[in-house]
Amino acid sequence: MPSQAPQAFSRRILLAVSGLTPQIVTETLYALIHQPQPFIPTEIHLITTVEGAKRARLALFSQEPGWFRRFCQDHALRPVDFDERSLHVLSHPSGQPLEDIRTPEDNRLAADQILAWVRTLTADPESALHVSIAGGRKTMGYYLGYALSLYGRPQDRLSHVLVSEPFESTWDFFYPTPYERIIQTRDGKLVDCRDATVTLAEIPFVRLRDGLPPRLLTGEAAMSEVVAAAERAQQPPRLVLDPEKRTAWADDLALDLTPTEFAVLYWLAQRARHGDPPIDWKTTEARDEYLNIAKTLFHPMSTEYQRIEEAFRYRNDGKLLAEYFQPHKSRINSAIAEALGSHAAKRYQIPPGSMNALPLEADQIAVVDHRTPSNPQACQPPITPSHSVTLSQSSEE
Repeated sequence: MPSQAPQAFSRRILLAVSGLTPQIVTETLYALIHQPQPFIPTEIHLITTVEGAKRARLALFSQEPGWFRRFCQDHALRPVDFDERSLHVLSHPSGQPLEDIRTPEDNRLAADQILAWVRTLTADPESALHVSIAGGRKTMGYYLGYALSLYGRPQDRLSHVLVSEPFESTWDFFYPTPYERIIQTRDGKLVDCRDATVTLAEIPFVRLRDGLPPRLLTGEAAMSEVVAAAERAQQPPRLVLDPEKRTAWADDLALDLTPTEFAVLYWLAQRARHGDPPIDWKTTEARDEYLNIAKTLFHPMSTEYQRIEEAFRYRNDGKLLAEYFQPHKSRINSAIAEALGSHAAKRYQIPPGSMNALPLEADQIAVVDHRTPSNPQACQPPITPSHSVTLSQSSEE
């Protein structure tokens, strides 16, 4: 069995949204375990509203009708971690639960909380997540599917469950029973639950997880922020450099660079602005160019410049020169990937190989000019409070 097959994982999670129809849990379970390759969850999570949680408790967990208990008995399922603690009610920041999703603020809260659950459940590499968008308001299903597109891994799946007529939207129907069970449909007809057909429609989706910055994979973030991060790779790159403060931004996100790393990036950026070809770092030409750039950034008597000059004192051959530049190249590329994510970062990173240059055009690079603030053509740094940069104070060589 392929290692990424969902049923091969020890932790198998069913995640769904629900409003007034808790049946989607048992219907989806029925479809999952009757696939050619059954996916039998070890745990279930239901994201819902106040009324949705109430209905799920009464319909699924009560002694009677207790449809989840009945389902497990009818299909001889091993214990599944699913009880009232598995009902996750959307709430306001104050902790007050959401009665429904009606206002723009309600929608924003729902989007962010649904995203948080998907991020949490996909953080475990030993888990496989199956997401059902069959229940709840349409916006809830949309947010859940979008969240899986942002955070989903190869082993994760997205589906919608289809129930045959006249059982669809009939409150008394929860799954096709293996025995006779007569219920009344909404139009008053009597039908046998054994005759129902439940089909799982798997939905393909684009997986964007690998393109997200690492900080968005582990920390809390709003849906809008994660979507913006995923979209950055589709936009033209824009690198902004502030030589006075020795800070840099890519896509308006600050890069965490040491002063020396900034100097290397600034040097390559200036070459790109002037239309210069890639340069071999094993040459004395590269060394001399870099030292001249460093003199424009650091005072000759400053600790930064003295450290750089000392590093070149005994580096006279190509191998030693490359040994100086290569670690800085790696750390610059890593800082860009940390800020933007691996996919979006490729637009800025220094390519591998001995010939080095930024993959940018001159008009994609801007240099902040603090001396001419009244000049409308002068570039100013991005104004985003959260985009402050911290320069490392550790040894850079």
